[in-house]
Amino acid sequence: MDCLKRDEVVVFAGGTGNPCFTTDSAAALRAVQMRAEVMVKATQVDGVYDRDPKKFPDACRFESITSEEALQRRLKVIDAASIEILGRYSIPTIVLNLHVQGNIKRAITGEKVGTTIIA
Repeated sequence: MDCLKRDEVVVFAGGTGNPCFTTDSAAALRAVQMRAEVMVKATQVDGVYDRDPKKFPDACRFESITSEEALQRRLKVIDAASIEILGRYSIPTIVLNLHVQGNIKRAITGEKVGTTIIA
């Protein structure tokens, strides 16, 4: 906890090792426990789309979307339990492409990258 008091960035990786918990829901749980300001989901795509961009070339990427809308649309980039948990605790999520060098740093320094799920 000392690193949090020094305003350092803390990165968690991995799951909980418990059944029924995805890596997304484990990350959401840790974000709530640590009272995180934001959760970053680094994944295979560059944000949240209205449908799978790998299957549908005309898929539209959201710059931002509310957690309620993401749940209503049943978007698959992050699981529904995670969206619900983060929304309940007002923790926004930035979804970005893991394979673009510097994306995580850009996100945590406030640069606009990927899609923000607004809690």
